[in-house]
Amino acid sequence: MKCCICGTVKNCELYLDKVFENIEKIGSLFEDYVVIFSYDKSVDWSLDKLKKYKEKNPKVHLYVNKNLQSKIRTVNIANARNKCLELIRKKFKTFEYFAMIDCDDVSTPDVNIEPLRHYLTRDDWDGLTFNRKNYYDLWAFSKYPLAFSFLHFLNGGYIWKKYINDIIAKTPPNELIPCISAFNGFAIYRTPKFINCTYDGTIRLDLIPNHFMEANVKLCGPYFPRLPKEMGDCEHRSFHYEAIQKNDARIRIATEIMF
Repeated sequence: MKCCICGTVKNCELYLDKVFENIEKIGSLFEDYVVIFSYDKSVDWSLDKLKKYKEKNPKVHLYVNKNLQSKIRTVNIANARNKCLELIRKKFKTFEYFAMIDCDDVSTPDVNIEPLRHYLTRDDWDGLTFNRKNYYDLWAFSKYPLAFSFLHFLNGGYIWKKYINDIIAKTPPNELIPCISAFNGFAIYRTPKFINCTYDGTIRLDLIPNHFMEANVKLCGPYFPRLPKEMGDCEHRSFHYEAIQKNDARIRIATEIMF
């Protein structure tokens, strides 16, 4: 088995040493792996750390973005993730897996690779994320009937949080939770099911079936453009919707904790 482990970096200097350590532990599960970083201009010494790590680890590939950045934060993150995918398509398309990992504080706890080791032996998922002691990443999370962003519904944070926590509490050990989208700081993907998809940090209601949005509104009340346009939407949602629609990808959440 081979895997590309991808990270986007902006102002992450304080966390990178621990992230590097955790990436290498994850990489140890595979017969071969490469690490791909996509870097956006930062105000700290993140780039220096990345360059030094690249000198130390020949498996590292580093893309430095020199283009103008968008005012929409999620568009910049989407562009960075898409650069990682671009390199995978060019050089590592035969690798069975690729993973996305956040390079900030959420990836600094000591990683527990055993849940991932276990699920690599199973074929009942195409994209897989993991639980946390605090399931914090509500923005990336979509599961019918919660088809869209919690930030666009009144009391969305409470509704989304209770919904996922109730499901996790009721899910038996070793049983995966089907969903539309999830990330929670780390996800692993089967390359053929996602390599022809792209991240998009803008609001993509065109990807969400009408009856999904209708069910979301019926449960949560009216959708409203609560966020300024500069906020966009979580880039993972469009990526996962596209993989489901193009490739019938099975996106799952494991109740076990990696970080």
